[in-house]
Amino acid sequence: MDLKQLEYFVRVAELGSFTRAAQVLGIAQPALSRQVRLLEVELRQNLLVRNGRGATPTEAGQLLLEHGRGILHQVERAREELSRVRTGLAGKVAVGLPPSISRVLTVPLTRAFRQKLPQAQLSISEGLSTAMQENLQSGRLDIALLYNPSPLQGLEYNPLMQEELVLVQPRPPGLAEDPPPVPLTLQALAQLPLVIPSRPNAVRMRIESALAELPAKPQIALEIDGVTAILDLVADGAGFAILSRNAVKHSIRPSAFSTRSIGAPALSIELTTAISALRPTTLTQQATLELLREITQQHLGGN
Repeated sequence: MDLKQLEYFVRVAELGSFTRAAQVLGIAQPALSRQVRLLEVELRQNLLVRNGRGATPTEAGQLLLEHGRGILHQVERAREELSRVRTGLAGKVAVGLPPSISRVLTVPLTRAFRQKLPQAQLSISEGLSTAMQENLQSGRLDIALLYNPSPLQGLEYNPLMQEELVLVQPRPPGLAEDPPPVPLTLQALAQLPLVIPSRPNAVRMRIESALAELPAKPQIALEIDGVTAILDLVADGAGFAILSRNAVKHSIRPSAFSTRSIGAPALSIELTTAISALRPTTLTQQATLELLREITQQHLGGN
């Protein structure tokens, strides 16, 4: 059995599409189809049901998929172990971060990764939680930090920390620091015009969920995606924002804004690590996951 053909089949079966699998693998779709068909001929079994909506495993294909994942993982582990004996942990790790966190963690994470895993490669991309979960399922990402994820089948989640959400407004002239903390009630929050990300942004969904318990709805002044753009509009008087305290703290001009806690206990959002539960993590990925947890606690844990 050809390992490359097995890898191709596993990726098509996981993604449910020859087109998407070809894009992820970086090969032409006809070549991918031909290699999978050669595997079927060798095994004398139809492994996939092909239709206009994609491709789904047959009973034999599902059995090979389960074995194939284990086989490919063991091969990768063997290569990694041999590489580690020669030079240390190696391989490529793809990490996904929310935009507000990427600004804070990319430099320290990259620096620590190069120091502790010099033979490995790190790829960092930004995205919303929903998109990053899809990329974890498809194999485009190995690890992701997610805000309040809605669990998806095939992914493994571990809570990392709670980030406080605060009301953000321009700092009044002459005010050097925030006044003594008096939390804003959710009832008062519901009356304020908000500059807020569009759905399915996790902060937006958390705010709507909290207000729905009153019941109430947020007053949307503007829907804008991107922390920098939101803060620019708040500074221009377009409305109030609700962001994590860390997003404001690590913005370009944190001193230009005043923040206020929301509710008692304070309104917060959960930050979670996520990996694929279908593809066991390699040693390099495990080391990167631990490093990500450590760096996140160091740079975001001191709310």
